[in-house]
Amino acid sequence: MGAIATVREDIATVKANDPAAQSSFVIFLSYPGLHAKWMHTPEHWLWEHGARGLARVLSQVTRFFTGVEIHPAAQLGRRLFIDHAMGVVIGETTIVGDDCVLYQGVTLGGTGNESGKRHPTLGNNVTVGTGAKVLGNIHIGDNVRIGGNSVVVKDVPNNCTVVGIPGRVVKRNGCRVMSESFDASCHRENMPDPVEEDSIMNREGIAGNARRIAELEAQVTELEALVKTLEGEEWTRGRKGQGDKTSPAPHEKRELKPPVR
Repeated sequence: MGAIATVREDIATVKANDPAAQSSFVIFLSYPGLHAKWMHTPEHWLWEHGARGLARVLSQVTRFFTGVEIHPAAQLGRRLFIDHAMGVVIGETTIVGDDCVLYQGVTLGGTGNESGKRHPTLGNNVTVGTGAKVLGNIHIGDNVRIGGNSVVVKDVPNNCTVVGIPGRVVKRNGCRVMSESFDASCHRENMPDPVEEDSIMNREGIAGNARRIAELEAQVTELEALVKTLEGEEWTRGRKGQGDKTSPAPHEKRELKPPVR
């Protein structure tokens, strides 16, 4: 796609995503997110053609004027919209799909534990909220929404909403998700989650207590049945030993007569 067509497409994207957008001319002049994206195109070309030092210097110039730091090696899709833009960081091996929206303060970074591909891959139509951090060589599926200030360190399936620290899936395909399981073999990150570990231990403890209570209740029921059986046997033996003039069974009520004066 040519440069002019790309500019027109990006301006149309701003109008579609930002209700505060004004005319195309004002958007062209006043949106630093667009300027950073447009400057990344020649920087990426220089990086791919061996002029990596110059590409890196130009990316820092862009960062100075726009507040957005995009590594020249990062791969950006079409119609990327960086709203407000200030403080956005996109790492070297990041891959961003088409129609993604990033808000101010977003970091698409690494964890410092890996080499090679160490930054996230975003699918198409992904929205990353203000201040959110997506860290490590993880994959974010299509149509995912990441809440503001979330910290995502695990893969996210398609059509999900993620919130929290660490990020947890709370909606999938529009339905509420109470708990989410992950395939450990698909993850390149292995970061501990003490909150989740404590939660799992608490749930296991509660489940163990519930099982123990059920066992004790069953034992109490058995003991009550045994006591009734023993009382019945004792009453039967008493009747056999005393004939018909026996006292009533333990469970029978006696009539109390008033004393004769």
